[in-house]
Amino acid sequence: MKIKELEPEKLEKAANMLKAIAHPMRIAILGYLEDGKKLTVTEIHELLKIEQSTTSHHLGILKDKGVLSSKREGKNTYYFLKHCSLSNIVDCISNCTNG
Repeated sequence: MKIKELEPEKLEKAANMLKAIAHPMRIAILGYLEDGKKLTVTEIHELLKIEQSTTSHHLGILKDKGVLSSKREGKNTYYFLKHCSLSNIVDCISNCTNG
């Protein structure tokens, strides 16, 4: 499907998702969640080497804009990409910044 074929509501949702992703830490989070990985806030904050509260803030933004989903298992909440095709954005960014 081409962008010009999308309905205004879908364009708005896509723009909001891209705005949510447009932060270095949030791009990194997407990178860690590629390939169907599910991680807890603790695991993500340890990978990013930032405060857990900051990590939670970024995860909340990504979840609110439909980029991530979460699932509670016992006392842990696991975060994962809501749509596996979102990992293509990480690949695109990686390819576009090499060179």
